[in-house]
Amino acid sequence: MAETQFLNDANYELYRELIYAESGITFTPTNRSILESRLKERLREKGVDSVRTYFDQIKTDKEELKGFLDSITTNLTRFFRNQAQFDALEKHVIPELINNIKKIPGTIRIWSAGCSTGEEPYTLAMLLSEVLPKSWNFDILASDLSLKCLMIAKEGFYAENRIDGIPDSYLAKYFDKVDGGYKIRADVQSKIKFDYHNLKNDSGQRNFDIVFCRNVIIYFDEAAQTSVINRFYDSMASQSFLFIGHSESLFGMNTKFEFLKTEWATLYRKNI
Repeated sequence: MAETQFLNDANYELYRELIYAESGITFTPTNRSILESRLKERLREKGVDSVRTYFDQIKTDKEELKGFLDSITTNLTRFFRNQAQFDALEKHVIPELINNIKKIPGTIRIWSAGCSTGEEPYTLAMLLSEVLPKSWNFDILASDLSLKCLMIAKEGFYAENRIDGIPDSYLAKYFDKVDGGYKIRADVQSKIKFDYHNLKNDSGQRNFDIVFCRNVIIYFDEAAQTSVINRFYDSMASQSFLFIGHSESLFGMNTKFEFLKTEWATLYRKNI
C-alpha cells in the first residue's frame, strides 16, 4: 500500500495538528515520512487497521497518547556528546558557579531536559563528581517525553557498543562490568531523578543553575521554541547557564538570555 494511501493529506493534518498541540513537535512535508513510518509501527503493535480509528483513540486515551508521542520521537544520544560543551562546563561554568554561590557547602542544581536513554545526565554526574570540590554537592533532574527511554535510563545498563566516549578512568570508577555491557554504579544513580515531562508544559521546578536541552528544540516551530526557552528562563536561578545543541541557536528569538562565547563552546546565561 502506498504511503499516501496509508495516511492521506486530511488524516496527516489531523495527526500533525494533534502532535503540535500536545507536544510542540512540528512535522513538515520533509519529515512526513518519519511520522508515517512510526504510525505504521504503532498501529501494527496495537492491532489497529485504521489511522482514523487510532486517531479517535488517542484523542480520548491520554495514556495511549503518551505512548504514541513516545513512538514518534527520535532519541539519538551518546556519552560525552559534543565534548567541547562539557569542556566549557568544567572550565568555565562550574568555576563561575562556585564563585557566585556563596553558601558553603553549595549545591549545584542541573536539569537535563530531553535526557533520552540517560547518557547525558550520567555524563554530567560523572563529570561533576570529578571536578567539584569535596565540600560541594549536586543534584540532577533528567526528564523526557519518552517513557521507554526513561525506563532504559533508570536501569543504567549500557551494552558494549554504547559506551563509546567514556574515558577508561571513568568507566572503571563509575561503572560495573556485567554480562553484555556495563551498569552505572548506585552512588551515581542516586544523584539523578528521572521523570516524565512534556516541554510544552511548565515543569514547576525552579532555581536550576544549569540546564542542558540539546538537539530538542529543532523539532519545534519558532513559537514553540520561544515558549520552551522562556520556560527554561523562568525555571533557572540567577547567574545560571543554558546549553543547547551546537547546531541550535537563540539568534532572533525573543528571550532574555545572553549569548556567551567561551574558549571551548558557546552557550547562554541568565544574567540577573
